[in-house]
Amino acid sequence: MRRRVRALLDWIDSRTNYQTGRRHLLDEPLPAGVGWWFVTGAVLLFLLAVQVLTGLVLTMYYVSSPELAYDSVRFISDRLPFGRIVRSLHHFGASFIVVAAVVHMLRVVLFASYRKPREVTWITGIVLLLIILGFALTGYLLPWDQKAYWATTVTINIARSAPLIGEQLGSLMRAGSELGALTLGRWYSVHVFLLPASLIAFVAAHLYLMRRHGISGPVRPVRGNAAPFYPYHAFKDSVVIAAVFAALFTLSVSVDAPLDEMADPSDASYVPRPEWYFLSLFQLLKYFPGPLEPVASMLIPGLLLAALLLLPFLDRRADRHPLRRPVVTAGCAAVGAAMALLTWLGLQDTPVRADPSSWGPLAIAGRELSSDERCAECHRPGGAALELTSTRVRRDLEWLISHAADPEIIAPGLRQPPPGGMNSAQARAVWSYMRKVRAGIAPPEVSEEMQAASRVFATRCATCHAIDGEGDGTAGGDLSDVGRRRDADWLRRWISDPAAIDETAEMPAFGDRLSADELTAIVGYLAGRR
Repeated sequence: MRRRVRALLDWIDSRTNYQTGRRHLLDEPLPAGVGWWFVTGAVLLFLLAVQVLTGLVLTMYYVSSPELAYDSVRFISDRLPFGRIVRSLHHFGASFIVVAAVVHMLRVVLFASYRKPREVTWITGIVLLLIILGFALTGYLLPWDQKAYWATTVTINIARSAPLIGEQLGSLMRAGSELGALTLGRWYSVHVFLLPASLIAFVAAHLYLMRRHGISGPVRPVRGNAAPFYPYHAFKDSVVIAAVFAALFTLSVSVDAPLDEMADPSDASYVPRPEWYFLSLFQLLKYFPGPLEPVASMLIPGLLLAALLLLPFLDRRADRHPLRRPVVTAGCAAVGAAMALLTWLGLQDTPVRADPSSWGPLAIAGRELSSDERCAECHRPGGAALELTSTRVRRDLEWLISHAADPEIIAPGLRQPPPGGMNSAQARAVWSYMRKVRAGIAPPEVSEEMQAASRVFATRCATCHAIDGEGDGTAGGDLSDVGRRRDADWLRRWISDPAAIDETAEMPAFGDRLSADELTAIVGYLAGRR
């Protein structure tokens, strides 16, 4: 048997010469003293391979259309076998790659591995870093949820601030007059065709140049003979790669990749925040408002990129030790500290948003409202319209408010408005409920007191107040943390008769409009909002 296998391998080698390739790959001589720091490139290459493989699986089920993109992502996460893990691997893998790329770049800088004759190798590495960031940026929009839509809107607006070519650059990124189907299609095409092709080309060039010139080795020459890559250094690569993948896989199994509610272009109240690796740039923009914005968005990043590209030509000291190159070492430390500080400040400024998987009072009340005759007359099995649990939210809130007040608006002469109709607050509640259903978020079990409080908030309060971003808070303000400011006794007196506390209060008295149980329920709920 062994002779037959050997004969088969010899036959394959005679046709392909694979043995020469194997020897060239595994028998590369490495200088003495090459330690664990030199595994960073292999880790980065492995993570890129994970992204390519998981991305390939995701493209088999993803649909790049605003109508279906969100549903296809939900299908991958909820119904595709192992789809949740694959999507989490792809999502969290992006952060792992950014960290690995930065660590690899820092290793090259600290060891001065960009020196002659490796200048072009360094430049191809910088281009690869830009391609990785391009993957992260274009992949951001693809889930078509709230975070993706509004963060991309901010990104395009930043591009538009560029001098001279800003509008042309914004139009190129938007692919139309507004962010929509053409935008999604263009970003998807760049993400799955243009960037992967560029990645493969520059990875091949980077590896070719690395093999041509060899690795730089330790900063201080170590006596000893060169050792082949396999098995000595291959073992180190394998150990670190296994540890990194174990961490990535554990995170992907334990934590679901986030997915907000479906993108709503009419929800201008949404405050977008980028992923952590773009947060320093996002925070920097705050210190250069208005006409100074291009300084933060174009000038400072452009100067930093130029410095990185020119580093091999600017740093020509003979000694490679980082302490012997104080300008380069101090410059890298300063830039790293500045980015870390800006990222930390950005995290501190990030507004606390309600968990998108949680049900607020509007959604809870909307579930109850959607089952009464005003909706069920048409939205029922065999009725004139689909059940609300099967209806896709394609219209904006204003349209739904009009439809709830007069269903005949979409079919004149065919559907009569149900008795009573719905006011705007009740329509908002139904809208909130439908968005939760659309996102595949299971309704919670709630107590009778919570149901009553939700009903009161939806029918009495939501026209003037908001909680966790739901409701119209322009007139009465936000009540998300009202329990921190007011106790239950004050809230009871204020809701019952605001004029008794403040003669200038514009809020009407609800003491005679709410039952004792309703008043107790809403007071208890608001007092617990902390």
